[in-house]
Amino acid sequence: MAAEHTPDGMEAREDRADAEEGLAANRALWDDLAEFHGTDPADRSYDVESFLAGGQTLRGLERELAGDVADRDLLHLHCHFGMDTLNWARLGARATGVDFSPKAIRRARELAERAGLEAEFVEADAQRLPDALAGRFDVVVATYGVLSWIGDLDAWMGGAAAALRPGGRLVLVDLHPVFQTVLTFDPFVADWPYGGGAPQHDAMTGTYAHADAPTEPKKSTQYPYSVGEIVTAAAAAGLVVERLGEHTETETDGRHILPQGPDGLYRFPFSDTYLPILYSLSAVLPAPVI
Repeated sequence: MAAEHTPDGMEAREDRADAEEGLAANRALWDDLAEFHGTDPADRSYDVESFLAGGQTLRGLERELAGDVADRDLLHLHCHFGMDTLNWARLGARATGVDFSPKAIRRARELAERAGLEAEFVEADAQRLPDALAGRFDVVVATYGVLSWIGDLDAWMGGAAAALRPGGRLVLVDLHPVFQTVLTFDPFVADWPYGGGAPQHDAMTGTYAHADAPTEPKKSTQYPYSVGEIVTAAAAAGLVVERLGEHTETETDGRHILPQGPDGLYRFPFSDTYLPILYSLSAVLPAPVI
């Protein structure tokens, strides 16, 4: 006799189908962005010519958290078209970049050749990292615009932890969930949930690197996670969180909606104080107890 399909089973299949549809739409979007980013003089985020001339794209925060990466194996998740991965290589790391966009990986390999730098680039979904990456790395890094694209936070954290050697470190720097709730600062409009992980469907025009980019609207799906959910997922993956930072002063707001101060830094004014723009997490995979 055929097994009955329970409502819960049907709902689970629908959730999986929705997740796969969202992943496919996001990959198509990032394929387009990978073709465009760094190709326009008005690009606000990717100065390829400066990079090729030796310019460093990494910010002080992630470099501080990662520490000295010379002669260390470093995995960069969500590497896009490779500039940051190759900058880790410039600092002496044996760098590997992962991205789910085949066009991003192709451009990353081309950029490595142009720059004369060595790095491995792997096309893969960060929620389903290849077994070949397991246990290979001293440092796993993911920065700026990361977890909002991840439908399965536990799978992402589990993959990052699995890629580490015992004693290895995850360095995560991303937009703060409070800041992500804000659509515009002036006037102040908040239109995104704080946490919960429910998929948020949208049609994206332009890009964060170039607001006036001549792009057609593209479907996207993003996911809001609270700080508590992120830390809990790290702990569930077996990582020991050593440092959690919430940063009210940054070199860039990542979304180009905040005012820039006379000192060149961005802040998120709120009453007579400031709200965080970024958070940073540093977590270690402990060695097994013998």
